[in-house]
Amino acid sequence: MPLPSLQGQWLLVSIGGGACDAACEKRIYWTRQLREVMGRDKDRIERVWLIDDAAVVDAKLAPQVHAPLNDAQAFRVSAATLKEWLPAPEAGQQLSDHLYVVDPYGNLMLRWPAVMDAAKAKRDVHNLLRASGSWDQAGRVGAMMIPAPLPASTSSAPAASGAKP
Repeated sequence: MPLPSLQGQWLLVSIGGGACDAACEKRIYWTRQLREVMGRDKDRIERVWLIDDAAVVDAKLAPQVHAPLNDAQAFRVSAATLKEWLPAPEAGQQLSDHLYVVDPYGNLMLRWPAVMDAAKAKRDVHNLLRASGSWDQAGRVGAMMIPAPLPASTSSAPAASGAKP
């Protein structure tokens, strides 16, 4: 999946493997919380989970990622592509330790540290959305690429897919 296909909406990006450990789940949770606290501007933001390995996505993540009105797009992206697109993390950290904000043109605007201050993160996103209010609009999700479904670890649980209902 080419990353430029995500252009057209503000993105809150988390990165993690398909198995998604507790820290990964927390980053996905924070993207949801950050989007929700934006109030009327939340429709200008899309949550994106970039899966950087070939691991099967655990079915328990389906409600976390794809809950009604709080869903995220999930895409598989090679680690090499991520390293080309995102700046190198500090020594001892990985790309997946951070949350990222990408503007509608595909430019990286913010990278929060592994341990972030939620109030500051909210203010950062609010300021970006306010500053871009004259040229940015809500509701361009349909222009984004709809990904193929991701395999779930069990057949009885809903598959984690990037497609919206």
